[in-house]
Amino acid sequence: MSGSCSRREFLGMGLKGMGAGLLAPRLPGVFSSTTGQATRRRHNVLFIAVDDLRPQLRCYGHEQMISPNIDRLAGGGTLFERTYCQVPICGASRASLLSGCRPDTTRIHYLKPKLDETMPDVLTLPQHFRNNGYTTVSLGKVYHVGDDDKKGWSQPPWHPKRSWPGYVTEEIEQLRTRLWEEGGKKKQRWEVLGPPVEAADVPDDVYADGTLTNRAIEELGRLRHGPFFLAVGFVKPHLAFACPKRYWDLYRRDEIDLADNPFRPGGAPDAALHNWGELRAYCGIPKEGPLPDDQALELIHGYYACTSFIDAQIGRLLDELERLGLRDNTVIVLWGDHGWNLGEHGLWCKHCNFETSLHSPLIASAPGVPAGQRVNALTEFVDIYPSLCEVCGLSVPDHLEGASFAPLMRQPDRPWKQAVFSQYGKGRSVKTPRYRYTEWKEEEGNVYARMLYDHQADPYENVNVAELPANAELVQRLTGMLAAGWREALPGA
Repeated sequence: MSGSCSRREFLGMGLKGMGAGLLAPRLPGVFSSTTGQATRRRHNVLFIAVDDLRPQLRCYGHEQMISPNIDRLAGGGTLFERTYCQVPICGASRASLLSGCRPDTTRIHYLKPKLDETMPDVLTLPQHFRNNGYTTVSLGKVYHVGDDDKKGWSQPPWHPKRSWPGYVTEEIEQLRTRLWEEGGKKKQRWEVLGPPVEAADVPDDVYADGTLTNRAIEELGRLRHGPFFLAVGFVKPHLAFACPKRYWDLYRRDEIDLADNPFRPGGAPDAALHNWGELRAYCGIPKEGPLPDDQALELIHGYYACTSFIDAQIGRLLDELERLGLRDNTVIVLWGDHGWNLGEHGLWCKHCNFETSLHSPLIASAPGVPAGQRVNALTEFVDIYPSLCEVCGLSVPDHLEGASFAPLMRQPDRPWKQAVFSQYGKGRSVKTPRYRYTEWKEEEGNVYARMLYDHQADPYENVNVAELPANAELVQRLTGMLAAGWREALPGA
């Protein structure tokens, strides 16, 4: 999308079916590698990762958002309403998803180490596709560390320049240099950040994610004869909220709302909260205490603008798929690597065990699968690997720790998982259809803090009810679910 546009113009836009032992009907028109017979050529895969994208999209019910292209993808595919990341930080979340293993198995709980270091022999998602005759290509931020998973890719991963923090104006770069010099050059130059926002009046491809889209379109043309597994990882809406001015202009700041619950939840333990150091590293952000309302509104505005910027890039990819005649034979999966806080509970960024950090968007589209479906069942990111195997007719590796959600794409209301599991720091969290329960343990195993939220009565997690005597039996049951772990919560368990 280049040039200027108005708000009105911008808005104008096969499976085996077995999930961890649960038998389900096969989706039609799918190549089955287990039988060696092909009813049609193998499906391509367009694998879209979006950094820090929470379900802040119109297709998820946020009417204020301008996300016509992601909405279009959801309208032509399956939207998963309750998908959760395994850990709300990009390095660990991506390593978990791409290996199909949970963080305690990958031994990656934060940004580092790399999967190549902790699990050098694991069969990753891209490596499995590569071993089955796919050309696998990584563009942009797929793994957190760009050279991770060397065996997974048919060619070296490619990254646009200046992806993070993503500034393009000389004024901000001069400011960063001055701050670096005034600070005694104690940090690396790239570690010194400028303001948390930028809105340059430039074409999309002056910014890194626009350049990334250009490269992805080139790759689609080169790979069009397939089969391909093309991973495209967008950086925005990650901080800094830097994108072309036209996307800021899509929103009126006086129509943007602050968080409804910018306060500490009643009864929440100290372990549940953090000082959002990621944001405080940017200049102009106070080192302690809440943000002034005008600054909070500017940041929310920037997050919305960057989301719409990425939506436009995704629209360009979808348009190119259709132009090349690839749409009908391409599986598309779009996911945000975790949630993000926009002032809820007085928090910003991710790095916590609240719903706002763990709830993540997931949309999947596959040939032969009904369009416009919505799935309310609980799903999680470790389910993506086995699901793509099922959809594309590949065998499902034994090491995977999720369940294919392919049966839900045939029958969205079927019985499914009893719970999904996430974690951050020493906190372990279980989400059931009604509750979220989190507990923090000391090294010796003693629980020193816990939270319980009833999402039926308190969907925004404003009052921790874990210590109420009336909930003692429920807490005991959920503690048992955490201890039993994910295997006991699988469909059919």
